Amino acid sequence: MDKANQIQIGMLGVILLLLILQIAGVFGGSGASSNALRSNARQNLTTPPATPAANNPATPAAPAAPVGPATVMAFKQDKFDFGTVNEGEKVEHVFSFENTGDEPLTITKAKGSCGCTVPNYPKEPIPPGQSGEIKVVFDSKGKTGKRNQTVTIDANTNPPQTIISLVGEVIKDPNSPAATTAQPNIQINK
Repeated sequence: MDKANQIQIGMLGVILLLLILQIAGVFGGSGASSNALRSNARQNLTTPPATPAANNPATPAAPAAPVGPATVMAFKQDKFDFGTVNEGEKVEHVFSFENTGDEPLTITKAKGSCGCTVPNYPKEPIPPGQSGEIKVVFDSKGKTGKRNQTVTIDANTNPPQTIISLVGEVIKDPNSPAATTAQPNIQINK
């Protein structure tokens, strides 16, 4: 290797070293923006990039922060034990809550943990000091065993999500046909 190539490689090494030192914050810079840039650069070097929830279905999207002022949603009961029911029965329960905050309470979404759990919630804002109800219907058709059916409520509260649940046990319907195994269709020619 000739002397010119050695000098070029040496200069690239120095530039790389200076770049690393700049990112690490060794060389000064004043002001909040310089500190923020150094902090972001350090974080980018040590923290792997986040995988967007849209590209990774196993990772739920974080709930959006409440828009506007937050308030408080206080449930009288956030879990209802329906006991034991037979498969195919529908369980209904009304969860009562009060807006104990200082701002109107707006529920933006309420979603059951599966299609068998359906909530019905108020669409209009609940003024401070007023009450509201969320009716939840759980259809036990095709469901057996111990159950914990949840409803996630998105509202202008802090934290922005509240979870209520129906728990109990579903007993297999004794009158439902037993699962049959398919028998092969064999024909014997004589």
